[in-house]
Amino acid sequence: MNPKTKGKVTIRDIAELVGVHHSTVSRALSPVMRDKISPEVVQKVERAAKKLGYYPNLVASSLKQNRSFAVGVLIPDLMNPVFPPMIRGIQDTAEAAGYTVITANTDDEDAKERSALAMMRGRSIEGVIVATARRNDPTVEECIQSDIPFVLVNRTVDREDVNAVVSDEDFGIRSVLDHLVALRHARIAHVAGPQHTSTGYHRAKAFTDYLHAKNLPADLVETTSKFTIEEGRRAVRSLLLRDNSLTAIIASNDLLALGCMDALHDMGVLVPEDVSVTGYDDILFLDRMHPALSTVAVPKYEMGAQATKTLLEIIGGNVSSPVVLRMQPRLMVRSSTARASRPG
Repeated sequence: MNPKTKGKVTIRDIAELVGVHHSTVSRALSPVMRDKISPEVVQKVERAAKKLGYYPNLVASSLKQNRSFAVGVLIPDLMNPVFPPMIRGIQDTAEAAGYTVITANTDDEDAKERSALAMMRGRSIEGVIVATARRNDPTVEECIQSDIPFVLVNRTVDREDVNAVVSDEDFGIRSVLDHLVALRHARIAHVAGPQHTSTGYHRAKAFTDYLHAKNLPADLVETTSKFTIEEGRRAVRSLLLRDNSLTAIIASNDLLALGCMDALHDMGVLVPEDVSVTGYDDILFLDRMHPALSTVAVPKYEMGAQATKTLLEIIGGNVSSPVVLRMQPRLMVRSSTARASRPG
């Protein structure tokens, strides 16, 4: 080993090995600056850094530039399988740009959300991606008032001056209803998500708007308090007590749909022979169930990646006006839906 490298390796050691100025090494090792250096030099610097065992001092770099190069992510429920792919999209995109990601689970509780944001602000985050938003959300208001760059992902709020990356809820619900109507279903129920969330509200609204436009009954809606399997079980029992002539159920997310299927099985109702069931999100392993759940696939990874790109553009001062991006979902027809047992 080179005697100079027995202690802590510096960028000057790398510069000496490669034969370039130390400022060139600094730029080559910075994801933010490396595009100003030729790819050949960047590769030589990276190989030399690896050979010498160099690890950048991120704290020193942050202090020097008066920047943290860190962004926060607020997640309502890490146990919900819809969020890990989004987080992966966020992390991959942020790290490629030289940013560290600080993720906090809030259990969809206001107090935990406020505490998590305070912790992130204490660590001087440069912006935050919010997946926890309610339609009227105090965290969003705090970000606006405190001039914290932020982007909403998956959910949005009831105001237009925010940046958000969401699923096209209308398109997704219409695609499910087109599918069920083509299968001759006329008594279709909806297990709606919490109405204080944009996902729960807009999916329920799209459901009733569609059925009204088709002159079909839209009275079979059961609202839940959480997007959970337990709430899905409760909701479907309530629906069947109200009207056991229903032949199809659209759940506002896959966890609710799984709860519906559990309850139907317990009551001796066959899926899809007696009642068809659909979900929304397309979480992992639904295609391995029996019956496999028909659902709406949301581009979760891509939404996380796009939310991060937008946030970094805001941080860089490259966004002049708020934009809401609605990414198109895709209907996944599997074996939990079939022709209506009692056609309308």
